[in-house]
Amino acid sequence: MIAPPEELEARLGYAFRDQALLLRALTHTSLVAEVPASSDPGTPALRDNEQLEFLGDAILGFLASEFVLGLAPASSEGDLSRLKAHLVSAARLYETALDLALGDHLRLGKGEELSGGRKKKALLADAVEAIIAAIYLDAGPERGLDACRSFLTRYLWNAIPLKDLQQPRIPIDAKSALQELAQARGLPMPRYAIVAESGPEHAKRFVVEARIGREFTAQAECSSKKGASQKAAEILLDRFQQPAAADPEPDPAVDPHPAG
Repeated sequence: MIAPPEELEARLGYAFRDQALLLRALTHTSLVAEVPASSDPGTPALRDNEQLEFLGDAILGFLASEFVLGLAPASSEGDLSRLKAHLVSAARLYETALDLALGDHLRLGKGEELSGGRKKKALLADAVEAIIAAIYLDAGPERGLDACRSFLTRYLWNAIPLKDLQQPRIPIDAKSALQELAQARGLPMPRYAIVAESGPEHAKRFVVEARIGREFTAQAECSSKKGASQKAAEILLDRFQQPAAADPEPDPAVDPHPAG
């Protein structure tokens, strides 16, 4: 049984003027696919939360940038990007969804319900972004950002371990931070490729190359592909933070927005 929206509003600390926006933010595309369109022109069509998720992602990114810049104004661009990547990561959004008991409020199709959709990390993280957009739209252009800022301060910003800001390196996802940095500078998205493998099956070693454009590349070795990718991304981030580092010229042969 789906929990009443009033319970969620109490946790959000925000009361919706337009309940339809909240319900839309909680509606997964699987439910829309199972509900036949009404032939009554006076009956509004059921809409899923994918467009709200898109808007919520943009709002979250802007407010996260604003927050980390105010929190650590003396930090380098690379450290700010890493801190922001931590704040807006799918893992943090999933934790927020758990804090909100958001899974109890999702409106799912039967197939998604049976496959455990209420506990799926990606689905819950996406729903948090849709909630952010719903709050923004419901509050209106004059109050929308303030309302979202209040919600994020309550649930996401307070998750930062402040001791990390005193460390020379902020220990968060280097690949996400590198992607944020590339986007901020208008560069092609980072690409990763396995360039070497060695060792027996039970103890393999992988060498992965991270690349942005033509000039900036880095290689790292690890016992897992994921670990090697993270290390290579971290090396590349360091190079971008060097005073002499210049943005590489975009490679015309490289799609700046690759699929996947």
